[in-house]
Amino acid sequence: MELLQLQYFRTVARLEHMTRAAEELRIAQPALSKTIARLEEDLGVPLFDRHSRQIRLNAFGQAFLRKVETALSALDEGRREVADLAGAEKGIIRIATSSLGRISSAVGAFRALHPDVHFRVIQIAPASTEMAELLENGEADLCFSATPIARPGIGETAVLEAEVFLAVPKGHRWEGRSSIDLSEAENESFIEYREGHPFREINEAFCRQAGIERNVVCEVEEPSALESLVLAGLGVAFMPSCSGDARSPLWLVRIERPVCRRTFTVAWWEKRYMSKAAQAFRSFLNDYFDEYQRGGSQS
Repeated sequence: MELLQLQYFRTVARLEHMTRAAEELRIAQPALSKTIARLEEDLGVPLFDRHSRQIRLNAFGQAFLRKVETALSALDEGRREVADLAGAEKGIIRIATSSLGRISSAVGAFRALHPDVHFRVIQIAPASTEMAELLENGEADLCFSATPIARPGIGETAVLEAEVFLAVPKGHRWEGRSSIDLSEAENESFIEYREGHPFREINEAFCRQAGIERNVVCEVEEPSALESLVLAGLGVAFMPSCSGDARSPLWLVRIERPVCRRTFTVAWWEKRYMSKAAQAFRSFLNDYFDEYQRGGSQS
């Protein structure tokens, strides 16, 4: 059994399509089919159910894939550990995040200090469970999120407490006010994230604390859509900011009661080797956001 066979099998298992897998691997489709056939011959069982031109991973294939993922992840871990010890490379940091806008400036600041370090960034939907899976499978070194993962084996530490403001459009009766009590927003028209979105759940908790009912007039997926609809005058919205960004075209009103904050965390798989570069970036995030919250610039 060869390493290349395992790598090819993993790709075919993920795509369940021989031609697309061959294209992704940049090899001829007949050569890929022969490689998979040899692997099945070595194992003594078929790994795929074949119906005409369609293939589906069967029970044997699913069981084998779990072991292949573990083996390839361990080999990749070993490669990175040896490279660290030998000083053969400055490091690649693989980070998954559901809050790209919040961490992008930190990535830029770290690269300015360590230009030989490279990042691979995976953007994940906030409500997705994919971040935990990426950590467990070894496909990400770190995850950065505004909602905790809270799974056994995953370490997490808070790196940023972001105050949540109420963003209002120009001409709104609260424009110019420095602060409000959230109870004043009873029956106010709100732009919100869709049902089930973790930020929606956080915002609903703020409203329950304030004892108010809201009129949600628009539901969105992305922060940029939230801001655009507030700018268009359709309603107000909860919007996090560490200090109230003076460059924002929106008026951000501080909420005095209840305390409204989002906690951003960095997470990692505790039992997996972490490269020196990833360890350095994890430590850097604490210092970077500490300075930011003390009034430093993210530029």
